[in-house]
Amino acid sequence: MSSEVAHGADNHGTILGHPKGLFVLFFAEMWERFSYYGMRALLIFYLTKHWLFSDEQAGIIYGAYTALVYITPVVGGYLADRYLGQRKAVLFGAVLLTLGHFFMAFEGQPAAGHEGNPVIYVFWMALALIIVGSGFLKANISVIVGQLYPRTDVRRDAAYTIFYMGINLGAALGSLLCGYIGETYGWSYGFGLAGIGMLAGLAVFVRGRPLLLGRGEPPQPLATSREWTMYGAGLCMVVICWAAVQFQALVGYVLGGFGGALVLYVLFTAVTKLAAEERDRIFAAMFLILTSIVFWALFEQAGSSLNLFTDRHVDRGGVPASVFQSINAIYIVLLAPVLAALWQAMGRKGIEPSAPFKFGLGVVQVGLGFLVLVWGARSVGLDVPTPVILIFLIYLLHTTGELCLSPVGLSAMNRLAPAHMASLIMGTWFFASATGNFAAGLIAAATGGEGVGESAGKAVVLDVYSTVGWVAVGVGVVVLVISPLIRRLMHLDTLVDDNVSDDLVGEGAGEAQAGGIHPETRPA
Repeated sequence: MSSEVAHGADNHGTILGHPKGLFVLFFAEMWERFSYYGMRALLIFYLTKHWLFSDEQAGIIYGAYTALVYITPVVGGYLADRYLGQRKAVLFGAVLLTLGHFFMAFEGQPAAGHEGNPVIYVFWMALALIIVGSGFLKANISVIVGQLYPRTDVRRDAAYTIFYMGINLGAALGSLLCGYIGETYGWSYGFGLAGIGMLAGLAVFVRGRPLLLGRGEPPQPLATSREWTMYGAGLCMVVICWAAVQFQALVGYVLGGFGGALVLYVLFTAVTKLAAEERDRIFAAMFLILTSIVFWALFEQAGSSLNLFTDRHVDRGGVPASVFQSINAIYIVLLAPVLAALWQAMGRKGIEPSAPFKFGLGVVQVGLGFLVLVWGARSVGLDVPTPVILIFLIYLLHTTGELCLSPVGLSAMNRLAPAHMASLIMGTWFFASATGNFAAGLIAAATGGEGVGESAGKAVVLDVYSTVGWVAVGVGVVVLVISPLIRRLMHLDTLVDDNVSDDLVGEGAGEAQAGGIHPETRPA
């Protein structure tokens, strides 16, 4: 271990009690999310209004695209674990993302439709670049956050929540600015602004390398030829995704086949190669991963069917519908510090809910959000525009649910996985998000009601929302009931730190001792 790594905490200091590298990752991810969510706010409208896809087609394309965004981190995480290291993987992903967002600015003739229009292939290429770029960046930048802390450090949940604030600050700004500019002045301007945001994220990550304390480097010295082979593999993935996003049924087969194989591989590794307690932790992680699929299938209606519902059936007062995509992110920026402080305060008193219990709360809340919207919309009548306050309410419940599940899940994956499986487990976490996103596309397709009239179409959407809302509440209650069993599988009382610097271990341990936190009650 280099002296820079061993004494990094002394050389670079901290901000708010956290390594400065956390804030490099915060701003890099903030700009990456600015670009991603800026494009996401416009995508369903771009598909239906510019390329003239039907609601059903657009929902499936949107679901396949977002699913692929979460599949590719499995490959990106594996290549980082074995060869590139997380830092170089993030850098390569950022370059691909920058190119992809700028390609989105080429829209061809306005409202020309997709039939026989050659520019549609540029659009597919833009999506493919964004998909693979996200695959190299998403899982690996989250892993670097975890590498800045010992596994037993009580600051970990707070660190991931701070990191999550960066994600959502970028998402809020991207949805507001890119959404407004894209719907008001033209698609290419909105997508072009998203590309500029990604370029800013790339610059922050490059300039902030010294503050990462040597984390995320290759596991062993990497030959130049081997490194370029990995980049070549990434470009091959772009070609594969370019084809897959055009034939969305392929994505479903990949999710079924590859997802099943991945789960079996992780479980086989846990059973045959890990000690009993590490094996149990993998079992607990897999339970959390599978539970998250239900959450994301409902939560990700935001960018597709809920976005279209807001555009067509809500009294928006003339505000572009895409701007409402920023509500979730704004809520998170406001509420994340509150939740982070609450978890830490409860942890010091030994009463913090376990990660599985938080997951159950998250799934219940995402279901309740849809039930509140259905109740409110039906109360005022199908022929009357839905009050906009209900959109704020559904996003509020979805946001509090997300804060109970997503940052806690990121922290739990990094904590429960052995060091040599860290990126693989984080990739599996994102793969579950892929499955949820693909299911979200199928749910969105089921809400399509073209040709049946506005009130009848609204009724179709509300019927689907009622069904999925009740299912989610039921699943969440089951998770709450069995959460004590899952917590026991996590073996929090026997977690030990990986080989990290004495400075960081001492700092984390000192905080734990000062807070009087027993390992069994440490935040999960």
